Amino acid sequence: MTKPRVLISDKMDPNAARIFAEMGCDVDVITGESPEQLIARIGDYDGLAIRSSTKVTKDILAAAKKLKVIGRAGIGVDNVDIPAASAQGVVVMNTPFGNSITTAEHAIALIFALARQIPEANTQTQAGKWPKNDFMGVEVTGKTLGLIGAGNIGSIVASRALGLRMKVVAYDPFLSPERAVELGIEKVELDQLLERADFITLHTPLTDQTRNILSRENLAKAKKGVRIVNCARGGLIDEAALKEALDSGQVAGAALDVFQTEPAKDSPLFGTPNFICTPHLGASTNEAQVNVALQVAEQMADFLVNGGVSNALNMPSLSAEEAPKLKPYMALAEKLGGLVGQLTTGSIPRISIHAEGAAAELNIKPIVAAVLAGFLRVQSDTVNMVNAPFLAKERGIEVREVKTEKAGDYHTLIRVSVKTDAGERSVAGTLFSNSEPRLVELFGIKVEAELDGHMMYIVNEDAPGFIGRIGTLLGENAINIGTFNLGRREAGGEAVLLLSVDSAVKGDVLDKAKALPGVKRVMALAF
Repeated sequence: MTKPRVLISDKMDPNAARIFAEMGCDVDVITGESPEQLIARIGDYDGLAIRSSTKVTKDILAAAKKLKVIGRAGIGVDNVDIPAASAQGVVVMNTPFGNSITTAEHAIALIFALARQIPEANTQTQAGKWPKNDFMGVEVTGKTLGLIGAGNIGSIVASRALGLRMKVVAYDPFLSPERAVELGIEKVELDQLLERADFITLHTPLTDQTRNILSRENLAKAKKGVRIVNCARGGLIDEAALKEALDSGQVAGAALDVFQTEPAKDSPLFGTPNFICTPHLGASTNEAQVNVALQVAEQMADFLVNGGVSNALNMPSLSAEEAPKLKPYMALAEKLGGLVGQLTTGSIPRISIHAEGAAAELNIKPIVAAVLAGFLRVQSDTVNMVNAPFLAKERGIEVREVKTEKAGDYHTLIRVSVKTDAGERSVAGTLFSNSEPRLVELFGIKVEAELDGHMMYIVNEDAPGFIGRIGTLLGENAINIGTFNLGRREAGGEAVLLLSVDSAVKGDVLDKAKALPGVKRVMALAF
């Protein structure tokens, strides 16, 4: 039997090549090639192992006729065209947990650097000055650390901070009270965190919900003299507003490892007193680079030799026989999970997945994983159908699976229900023609809608003239409506409107929509 061939195209720990060989693969290490050289070479390989330098484009994928798997040693896969890889049947894997400790430690290091003004004191001392009286630091002991995001990295930062005798509060809609107790931290709302925190660290992905979470408004709400650290993603902080807050003294210090635009060759923050920055070094330790290299080699070799799937971003754990039947159900399930994740707020201690009719005859595990992946992807950019159940358990979310073989109003139905502070909320969907996902129920209101692309969700009072008003508003802002889906409990009661639109609906348009008469809630959705 011919051994699978793997190309390592970026520099990584040499033990990765050893693991590939030990697990039954032929491996070549050829780094630093141009895109044209890689295109000429890639057709001979079953696997491609990369870090951040290699850009896996459509052209490279088109030339990769034998390629079965791409493995990214690290978290981010911005350098891989995942839709093109998926269309070609190439599995894309990453190693989402290999650098968690390293990134958490970098955040702690920046907390100390801010507290004692270490970079500036070092610069002046090495310049021949002795500025002993110019730098008055603060202790971290007894201070309150506010975590925005308490997932994998955030929980590690919390444990280190508790060891430093800090008090830790956390804002994370997916953090259950039980998980907070287990971590020894206090779960709070964002406004409470801003009011109480002496230090704030961010550990959340960049999504529509988290973009500029530290906005000008929220920075103004923060405790005067707060110190802020971001080792997560650029774009979580309004950098111009942060500059103003540093200049005014509202923020006593800030340390960024990530920027909205990278490489950050220029920034309004550069040169600002009490501002520290590093060039995206969160994962830059020898240990982390070794860990991710070994993990990606183990995952890829297991897939190529044994068919095992770990941390795949575009493929669930499925057997070859199950895949064709389950594919449309998983598409439906992921959309329903994503809808619930975007529409619900606060702690979610329980999520239930109910399969009815034809859906109940299938393997429900991949369907459950697809729901969880869609649900958790709102809060975590490393989630996939493989690690979603683990992440749900880590966050203290109870997952229930229910099967009812007897069909109801539809021959097949998937219902996703979540327990919230406001009670049980559920959405349901079916397959038209056994392959086309459709939403048929939203929080108890009958609807019929595709969940695709950019959408608007509006809850309003059922009254004449509203549809015309929302249509006029979108037209005035050059937003074209694709489909229009309306449901209501009763005439004159509460109505739900789901609009698919051709472009993303920005904040100013959402604010105008919220101001329309009778509107109770407006959200932008993305699928």
